[in-house]
Amino acid sequence: MKQMKTWMLVAILTLSGLTTLSSCGHDDDTVTPNSQKPIVIRCIKPDYLKAGDKVALISPSYYTPMENVEKTADVLRKWGLEPIIGPNVGKVVDGKYAGTVDERISDIRWALNEPTVKAIICNRGGYGTIQLIDKLTLEELKATPKWLVGFSDISTLHGLLSRAGVMSIHGTMSSFLAKGGSDATSTLMRDLLLGNVPRYELPAHKENITGRASGVLVGGNICTFAPNLGSQADATKGQDLILFVEEVEESMHNIDRQMRILQMNGVLDRCKGIILGEFTDCGSEFTFESVEAMLHVMLEKYNIPVLCGFPGGHGDVNLPLVMGAPVTIDVRNDGATLQFDIDGNQQEVRTANITAPETPAAARMQLAGKIE
Repeated sequence: MKQMKTWMLVAILTLSGLTTLSSCGHDDDTVTPNSQKPIVIRCIKPDYLKAGDKVALISPSYYTPMENVEKTADVLRKWGLEPIIGPNVGKVVDGKYAGTVDERISDIRWALNEPTVKAIICNRGGYGTIQLIDKLTLEELKATPKWLVGFSDISTLHGLLSRAGVMSIHGTMSSFLAKGGSDATSTLMRDLLLGNVPRYELPAHKENITGRASGVLVGGNICTFAPNLGSQADATKGQDLILFVEEVEESMHNIDRQMRILQMNGVLDRCKGIILGEFTDCGSEFTFESVEAMLHVMLEKYNIPVLCGFPGGHGDVNLPLVMGAPVTIDVRNDGATLQFDIDGNQQEVRTANITAPETPAAARMQLAGKIE
């Protein structure tokens, strides 16, 4: 009996030792509770549009007055495109939403599955796309690749499309196009849809961190995409990222909070570079001169290029970006370059030469759904 107990003790200690050894592993195999195993994001580019192509107008988030939708349709006609308004556009649920969850998803599926529709423009942001994440499948999103255009709350759909393997456009929506569609924000988005790809030249920014990097462009409105971590809309789970971040009407401390959530989940470790867009009407409760100055302190330890001041988001100018596309950023002391490494007619765009439209930013933010 004593000998049996001795052998049992040896066996237990041996198994315990094996368990300890297997749990240690190599550093490369260690997965902490807050880390995510990175994935490879490779997106195909939808076909560019041509004259006469049909473009669907849908409202996946908050509702848009039909007057704005009709004005946007007129702009698309002037561009030589044919607008088609989604079946549920114009509905209002609970005072804000552009229809029920099922109705908003139905319009997305209609636009994807209608063979004559070649691109999709969202009417407005606001809130609501997080409600759609588990209702859509990546398979149906990639089955018929089409350009989808939008920003703000539409960042969720950009994440879903990037995970599905389809590029999309972070750009202006019907709520702004209704103002006439002749400003640079609108015409550059139109040109991109037609195959004229911008190569942005930006002026120097005091909070830039110099360097050159290439990667897949993901991100958008940080308070929209950060809560999607771990979901199928989480494009930040990819590796070799160029992360784009913009925000509006948020405090510095909440922007810091969202960035630290990304940091704790290993997102910043997977970034090859970062693009900071507009931080419109954001609070300044700290002594930092700007949001960019605050984020500079956080990001400088990563030794990656940081391009500040890209005119994208809720500011007076919202230039289009191709999400899910391979991009290269070159940040120098005298300025910076952002290039999309995709086919198309490359055209140089000097952002310093672009003037703001007459529409006040506050009015556009109200239409986009970020403020009342």
